Amino acid sequence: MSILDWEGWGRAPEGFDAAMLDAYSLLQENVAARVRDVFPVLGSPAGLAAEATVCAQLLQTVSRGDNLTLEDQLRHWSEGLRRR
Repeated sequence: MSILDWEGWGRAPEGFDAAMLDAYSLLQENVAARVRDVFPVLGSPAGLAAEATVCAQLLQTVSRGDNLTLEDQLRHWSEGLRRR
């Protein structure tokens, strides 16, 4: 059995989908904490590339007027990633 993810069509860093889920849960701290517990790749050296990729992609959508409710949380996340 195989599962195809048509959303981005291509290879992504390990943990990309988990990082995307984490990003969209940033407005709900308890949900975001649960996502991080369930997906230990987040915060790991391998997962940092995925987190940075997702954060950058979503900040680009903010610049186009999308995901505006996430802007502050994404910027805070971005600053945390830069410090690592």
